[in-house]
Amino acid sequence: MSTAPYAVQTATARGRLYPEAEAPTRSPWQRDRDRVLHSAGFRTLQYKTQVFLNHEGDFFRTRLTHSLEVAQVARSIARRLGLEEDLTEGLALAHDLGHTPFGHAGEEALSTAMKPWGGFDHNTQSLRLVTLLERRYFAFDGLNLTWEMLEGLAKHNGPVDHPTPYVADYAARHGLELGSYASAEAQVAALSDDIAYHAHDLDDGLRAGLLHIEDLETLPVVREALADARAAQQQAGCHAGNNDPRLRHETIRRVINTLAMDLIGQTQRNLECLTPTCSDDIRHAARPVVAYSPEIAAANLEIRKFLYARLYRHWRVNRMTRKARLTVESIFAILSENMTLLPDGTREPALAARDGGDRAGACRVVADYIAGMTDRCAMEEYRRLTDLSSPG
Repeated sequence: MSTAPYAVQTATARGRLYPEAEAPTRSPWQRDRDRVLHSAGFRTLQYKTQVFLNHEGDFFRTRLTHSLEVAQVARSIARRLGLEEDLTEGLALAHDLGHTPFGHAGEEALSTAMKPWGGFDHNTQSLRLVTLLERRYFAFDGLNLTWEMLEGLAKHNGPVDHPTPYVADYAARHGLELGSYASAEAQVAALSDDIAYHAHDLDDGLRAGLLHIEDLETLPVVREALADARAAQQQAGCHAGNNDPRLRHETIRRVINTLAMDLIGQTQRNLECLTPTCSDDIRHAARPVVAYSPEIAAANLEIRKFLYARLYRHWRVNRMTRKARLTVESIFAILSENMTLLPDGTREPALAARDGGDRAGACRVVADYIAGMTDRCAMEEYRRLTDLSSPG
């Protein structure tokens, strides 16, 4: 399919840090997407927390299913806007690669532990993973993704005024231009993340019984979706009322549709005002081009506040996240204090950095090791390090 002039174009692509011959059957963006799909970091997302820990139920979202849902929403929006679909999909699939086990609870624990040694955040870790930590090719570390893909990962939330040291260093090497906005494709991927997690966290909260259908009647967008779903329920002759699981599904898909269609409509209006002729016009615009209307942006904020108050801070979720933080804190404390306990392949670089006087570098190796764990792996590692009955 042909793309709009303001979409990222193959003809003006800025290439990879390490030059490679182009693939005969795939565009650069298809190749990037496929490298993400085949990466170890992507596979581990299947056992990393979204909201509910992995062992709490097979039907709750994980980071992997969340990423797939973001990619579906993002690709649909990109198609309507005439954008480069494969690049948009690749960015959506890669956006959570840097997340730790146990979701934000694990990240908070690792960020606190690493505060004396340069800190930790999942956005930087995503970039580290695809540019350094994945080891699949003889010629380079990382996945050697295109400039456009890496720019989108680094700047999907907008210009980066205060980059972490790793982001600043890599951006200088590859010319990522941190002071401007990212492409429209990256902006679509970022807001598709909002659409997916707002809708699907509502869904998971209802499924878990922490939220109830009646709670949604106070939320803008959601209450209208619920009313439409109830009307469709009556028209279909279903009499289960609020206990009908189809009511939940019908409501959530209407929420997704409302948010996505508003995003498309407002972005089209923004494009008409800006009249961009190339992707750089998007990057150098005064504000993000991909956006919600003011009304839906305000509604989205209300949904976010509701989720924080009623789901993410629910006492049952709080109990699990507290245990998750303790697990990550304990693993880091034990391994950073005695790096000889690290497994082969991780122990050697950690000890080399420590013995060379680079304590920060040694602790970074430990943090990378922990960040790469799944929930299940982290729980097992904690047992191995603390429980005499568990084999080392």
